[in-house]
Amino acid sequence: MALLDASGPFFRPREEVLLGATEADWRRARRVDPGAFGADGEWLLDFRCFAVRRPGGQVTLIDAGVGPEGSPASGWAPVPGNLPRRLAAAGIDPLDVDLVVLTHLHGDHLGWSVLPSGVPMFGNARYAVQRVEITALRDNGDEVIEPRVLQPLRRTGQLQVIDGRTRLFGGAAEGIVAVPTPGHTPGHQSVLVEAGRRRVVVTGDVAVHAVQLVNPDVAYHYESDPDTARRTRRTLLAQARRKRTLLATSHLTEPFVRGRLPRQGIASPR
Repeated sequence: MALLDASGPFFRPREEVLLGATEADWRRARRVDPGAFGADGEWLLDFRCFAVRRPGGQVTLIDAGVGPEGSPASGWAPVPGNLPRRLAAAGIDPLDVDLVVLTHLHGDHLGWSVLPSGVPMFGNARYAVQRVEITALRDNGDEVIEPRVLQPLRRTGQLQVIDGRTRLFGGAAEGIVAVPTPGHTPGHQSVLVEAGRRRVVVTGDVAVHAVQLVNPDVAYHYESDPDTARRTRRTLLAQARRKRTLLATSHLTEPFVRGRLPRQGIASPR
């Protein structure tokens, strides 16, 4: 289930932060995600989480949105977000969530993880984060995410530090798998949801705009390692085409995009 926490314009024009796209790339991207194109170069984007209801009724939540007023993303993202209302509308009690996977530790993906009171919003959940991501955050001198998100989760015993590809639920044929997809951040991960021959990959920020789907070499200004990010995009999208995988996107205004690799692009609308 796609859960829209917030939406709004990015604080810089799209061509200032999405680098190397041709006019043809932009035209193809508009066909994939027309809602992202505002007037005068404005980039309109969504901030989305995903919920997976598993057999037995328990729920996995992937990412936690922009959060409430005063959350780490408040300086630039459209807060407050709507995730609590979206969960209620979907019939999901926060206590039904027993796993939260954070694709990475940027403020617009973890905002509802821990409430301003310092209490985790999902009291029965483990929060899965790649060890590399936590180490990079510390090495970069973070003074926000560590005290406001990671330390409270450590105190309650809810932080699950994982290393590399990790099966979080299920067996070989179906389940939920954390897959390292570095580049946007050092420890970025995507989430593969498998049910028989059906596959969905929640991409996180592997591609933040449709132009990176039609041309995965287009860089995003805020990627920590653009070369690694390009390689990651190419690999993920090529695998999605081969295995007929649906892409679940965090920031496109189209939440689900079919992975496909025609000669002039990677993805087409569902």
